[in-house]
Amino acid sequence: MPYEFTVSGRIARSVHDVFEAVADPAMLSKYFTTGGAKGRLETGATVTWDFHDFPGAFPVHVVESAPDTKIVLRWDAAPDADGAEPYQTTVTITFEALNDGRTLVRIHEAGFHETEAGLKASYGNCEGWTGMLCALRVWIEHGINLRDGFYK
Repeated sequence: MPYEFTVSGRIARSVHDVFEAVADPAMLSKYFTTGGAKGRLETGATVTWDFHDFPGAFPVHVVESAPDTKIVLRWDAAPDADGAEPYQTTVTITFEALNDGRTLVRIHEAGFHETEAGLKASYGNCEGWTGMLCALRVWIEHGINLRDGFYK
């Protein structure tokens, strides 16, 4: 069974505000994509994300974007070994309104190969998505860029 994981967190903002903070490249660039994001996360789009800790913009394919509900992305996984066939994983981000006015965000990534490299990549991405949720919460609730200077 290919490696996969789910991370989640609650954010004290409306579903719409939280969705927009992820879908809008200008907002995403303020707290997550430290090198910038280009392109809105809309169904069928291919956008680019760049990170100071992993320099070089890379493509992110938007499989589905349902406003205020879900975003499904596909992107290249870390290679298994030199010369190995490249492959992609699927990231599903869901947004759920809670009764107390907060939003529950779940991020599920699946499709990592059952190899040592696949296991390592899944742990790295799990760490990255957890960091994204923390940075999203601190930015949208308090206006603080948690990643500023963290990786460089």
